[in-house]
Amino acid sequence: MDTKEKLKKILVQDLNLEEVTPEEIEDDAPLFGDGLGLDSLDAVELVVLVQKHFGVEIKDMEEGRAAFQSVNALAAYIEARLSA
Repeated sequence: MDTKEKLKKILVQDLNLEEVTPEEIEDDAPLFGDGLGLDSLDAVELVVLVQKHFGVEIKDMEEGRAAFQSVNALAAYIEARLSA
């Protein structure tokens, strides 16, 4: 399972997204607002989930804002930190 697939599964299962499956989440779809509809509480939880599942810490909101643009952006953020 690659990083994007794992992220999608985590988003659906751990954030309790009941109306979408991991396969339905597009790689470039926005995670917040009109995309998946995540909110600020989900952002806090997502920071914890990324650290728990990938061991990658998102240190501040500036990093988070860029990483949380889409599944593609978050996967790239995680993979860059894992390979550093």
